[in-house]
Amino acid sequence: MTDFGVLADKALRDEMLTREECLAVLDTPQERVLDLLNAAFRVRERHFGRTVRLQMLMNAKSGACQEDCHYCSQSAVSTADIHQYGLLPVNAMVEGAQRAAAAKAQRYCIVISGRSPLDRDVAEISTAVRAIKEAVPIQVCCSLGLLNEAQAKRLKAAGVDRINHNLNTSERYHADICTTHTFRDRLDTIQHARAAGLELCSGGIIGMGESDDDIVDLAFALRDVQPQWSGPARPGSWPTQSVAPPRTRAPTSMCQAPARHAP
Repeated sequence: MTDFGVLADKALRDEMLTREECLAVLDTPQERVLDLLNAAFRVRERHFGRTVRLQMLMNAKSGACQEDCHYCSQSAVSTADIHQYGLLPVNAMVEGAQRAAAAKAQRYCIVISGRSPLDRDVAEISTAVRAIKEAVPIQVCCSLGLLNEAQAKRLKAAGVDRINHNLNTSERYHADICTTHTFRDRLDTIQHARAAGLELCSGGIIGMGESDDDIVDLAFALRDVQPQWSGPARPGSWPTQSVAPPRTRAPTSMCQAPARHAP
């Protein structure tokens, strides 16, 4: 029987769990879920105490994406009824940051749809970020799709603190959820962000038909791409979501998986 206390001790020593240990966590029986949560809370409390950090997101450009990501309501294969609009004006993005600061959010994230931002999008967002930094004391994150090296450097120079760019799933399973860009494309964007000196927010999505081995492969890949840290403050985050499949023209097997409790 898996000793979750031992696994928590390893995590607190920053030791990597083995694949077998990770798979055992994913296979936790229902009657032991509270034991698992208690062990996970030990790790969380060590690094973050009992506080939460508020973040606010601004969907600054919605819909009309040419990518075929099967999990996304804004993708080319989705039939979901969503609002579609182009990039919001600079003043709207700044006003969003002011609302976030008033709500005591630590971070404000500007998100746009699409494979990659146009250079004029990067220019407008950079202008907005400079105005935000002058107006309110808040960290700024951007989630803009695939970035090249020059775009990442431009965003850093404008005052962007962090880039969100998820790996989403394992390299093996990536082609099952998206065919219009590759896992390597996502890794390249993360490397460009790191090279520009930007913090990373990179995670994944659970519940798209992947196997437990894919989830473990994703976790290991995320560990590999995160920068090294020292001290209690870690310069990145690993968001993990459980998918609620949108209506798409993709095969339903790509968007469905047996129900499980969250690891």
